[in-house]
Amino acid sequence: MKFDEFTINHKLLGSYHYEWHPIDRGYNDRSIYVNVSDYNIYEKPVTEMMKEKFIGGKGFGLRLLWDGTKPETKWNDPENEIVISGGPICGITQYSGTGKSLVVCISPQTDSIMDSNVGGFFGPFLKFCGFDAFELQGKSDREVMILLDEERSVIEIYDATDLPVDSHILAEELHEMLANDDKGRINVAVVSAGSAAEHSLIGMLNFSFFDSKRKKVRLKQAGRGGIGTVLRDKKVKAIVAKVKNIGGSRNNVVDLEAIMERGRRFNREMRELDDSQCQMRSIGTAHLTNVMNDYDLLPVHNFKFGSHPEYLKIHANVWKSYFTQGVPDGCWIGCNMACAKGIDNYELRTGPYKGSKVIVDGPEYETTSSLGSIAGIFNPDFTIEANFYCDTYGICTISWGTILGFVMECYENGILNEVRTGGLKLNFGNADAAMDLLHQVSKGLGFGLIAGQGVRKMKQIFAEKGWGDRQFMQDIGMENKGLEYSQYVSKESLAQQGGYAMTNKGPQHDEAWLIFMDMVNNQIPTFEDKAEALYYFPMFRTWFGLCGLCKLPWNDVEPENNKETGEPAKVPEHVDNYVTIFNAVTGKNIDRHEIIRQSERVYNFQRIFNLRRGFGTRKHDAQPYRAAGPVTVEEYLSRQERYDKQMKELIGVDPAGKTTEDKVAITRKYRENRYEQLLDAVYKRRGWNSNGVPTIQHLKDIGMDLPELIEVITPMQ
Repeated sequence: MKFDEFTINHKLLGSYHYEWHPIDRGYNDRSIYVNVSDYNIYEKPVTEMMKEKFIGGKGFGLRLLWDGTKPETKWNDPENEIVISGGPICGITQYSGTGKSLVVCISPQTDSIMDSNVGGFFGPFLKFCGFDAFELQGKSDREVMILLDEERSVIEIYDATDLPVDSHILAEELHEMLANDDKGRINVAVVSAGSAAEHSLIGMLNFSFFDSKRKKVRLKQAGRGGIGTVLRDKKVKAIVAKVKNIGGSRNNVVDLEAIMERGRRFNREMRELDDSQCQMRSIGTAHLTNVMNDYDLLPVHNFKFGSHPEYLKIHANVWKSYFTQGVPDGCWIGCNMACAKGIDNYELRTGPYKGSKVIVDGPEYETTSSLGSIAGIFNPDFTIEANFYCDTYGICTISWGTILGFVMECYENGILNEVRTGGLKLNFGNADAAMDLLHQVSKGLGFGLIAGQGVRKMKQIFAEKGWGDRQFMQDIGMENKGLEYSQYVSKESLAQQGGYAMTNKGPQHDEAWLIFMDMVNNQIPTFEDKAEALYYFPMFRTWFGLCGLCKLPWNDVEPENNKETGEPAKVPEHVDNYVTIFNAVTGKNIDRHEIIRQSERVYNFQRIFNLRRGFGTRKHDAQPYRAAGPVTVEEYLSRQERYDKQMKELIGVDPAGKTTEDKVAITRKYRENRYEQLLDAVYKRRGWNSNGVPTIQHLKDIGMDLPELIEVITPMQ
C-alpha cells in the first residue's frame, strides 16, 4: 500500500496547509501546534527573544510546555503536552552526532518535568518540514496518526484504528505505506510507543529511521519518564514526518566550510583513535560493560554489588560477536561514530513474535546491565530478546531493569512471594520469570500491572499492603524524584551521587558522569571541587540538548594530545569544535563561556518549572541510601576490607570489636552527612539558596529574571 491507498483507507480528521520556506541559519522561526481533542492545528512564531533565552531543543520544549500547562496539570490531563524539538545544529550532516532531538512532557512517573534525548530521523525531518518544534496537546476519542508532509506542505490527522501498535511493526508499515517508492522509505520518520505503554507508567517513544545499507527500519528511543505512556493516553499511535529529500545544506548555515573542516578533523580522530580508545564503531557503548565490572561499577543484584564472577559472559567482546560488523551504524546521516549497533536476523524465542527474525537495536551499555547484571542474569540471549521486546512494546530499558532489580530483591527478602506475584518466581537470575513479567506488562496482566507502575509506586503499594518494611524498601528502591536510576554504582563517588540525585528530572547520567574524575582519578577531592564539577558538567551537557547534538562525539573519542591540555575532562579541542559549529550555523559569535551561560538559563528555568509544580527543593534531591553506601550486612561484608579501612582512615573510628550492624550504621551516618555537605556546596555554586531554590540575584546575573519566574521563587527566598 502506498500513500494514495493510505489516504483512501484512512479517514482524514483534520488538516492544515502551511507555506513552506527554507531554514535560515538553523532556524525556521516557527513551531507547529497540534491538538488531537478538536483537531486544531496552527503555527506559533519563534521570536528572537525565544532563541536568545532558550536556544532550541529542550529549551524550546520547556518554554512551550510552561505556556501550555498549569501548575496543577496532571500527566493524563488533555492539556499535558509532548513537545519535540531539535535545535539549530540538528540536521547538519558534516559533523558526527547532529541528529538528536529532545522531548519534554509532564511525566507519569515523577508528576514533574521530564526531558529525554533521542536519535533517529524525526528531529531533522521536523526541521526540514518547516518547524523548530512540534507541540502536541489534547486527548483524542479515537486512535489517530499525525502526518507532517513537506512535499505537500500539510499537517494532517488520520484515523489510525486499524494500524498496529507495537513499534517495530507499526514503523515498518508506515515507512512502506507513506513512501512514494522503495527509495523514498529513507524520507519517512515515525514516532510511536507500543502496547506496554498503554498499561504502564514507564512507556517510551521510539523514533525510527530507515537503514539504507540494511534496507530495514530501525528504532532509537526517548526512554525516560513515561513519555510514551502520555502518547498512548492521548490515543496517538504515530507522529510521522515525510520530507522531500535529505541534503547536507538544508540548514542553510552561514559558514559551511568551517563546519566541514571540523568534521574532517573529527572523522580523522575516529579513523585513527577509536580502535585504541572505545571501539565505538565496532561495539558501541556496550564496550563499557567489562570496564564497569573492573572498577566495581556494574550494577549487580539491584545495585548491591558492582561486579560479578560471571561478567565474562557479557564482556564487550561477547557483544561484538553478536553485532553486525562493517556497517555504518549511525542514527543520523554523516555520523562517523557509528555506535548505533544492531543484531541482524535474531530469532525470537518467546512472546507474540516467537519465531520471527528481527533486527535488535543494541544493546547499549545501559541495557547490558539493566536487562542483565542488575537482575543477576548473565545470558546475552535474554538481554537481546528483552531489549527487542522493551523497544517494540515501548518500555524504557533503564527503568525496566531497575524495576526488575527491586522486584527481585523484594522477592528474596519475603516482601514478595509467588502468591503476590501470581506464580512468578522472581528471584535473582530467573530469566524465564523475568521474561514472563515483561510480556505481562505489554498485555496489562497480572503482576505486570504492578511492576509497570515503577519503583516509587511499588514501594507505596507494598508498604500499604503491609508486605515489607517501608524504610528498607526506601533504602533499596533505586529511584529519585520517581525516576529509576541509570546503570552505574555510585557508592564510592560522592560527586556521582550528586550527579544523579541533584538532576532536574531524576537520576540519569546525561547531566553528569563524574565517577572516573572523582573515584578513580581523584581529580575533585574537596567539596568545592565537586561542586564546581557539578556546576560545569550539567550545564555543558545541557547544551547538547539545546542544539540537537549527541554527547558521545564530545568525549568518547578524544584527541591524541587531550591528556596534555589543562582540563582534559572537558576535552577542550572538541568544545572549540562546538563553538565553531554553532557560530558557523547561526552566524552568532559565542565563546565557550557563553555555552555555559546559554545552558544555565535553561537549566534554572527547568528548576523553577519543577518548583512551580511543587517539586525542586532540597528534599526532592534526597537519594536512596543504596546509592551512597551498603544497606545490608551482606553488602558490607562483600567489601568489608574496603569499608573497614574507610572507617578507620576517613571516619576516624576503629572497626575492631564492632558488629557488622554497628559498622553499617556508622558508615551510613558518615556518608549521609557527606551528601548533605555536598548539597550545600553545589547549591551555593549554582546560585541557589540552601533549599535548592535559585536566588533572584542569580537569575538577574544570568539574564533569566523573567517576571513569571520571579513570581514563582519570590515566596521561597
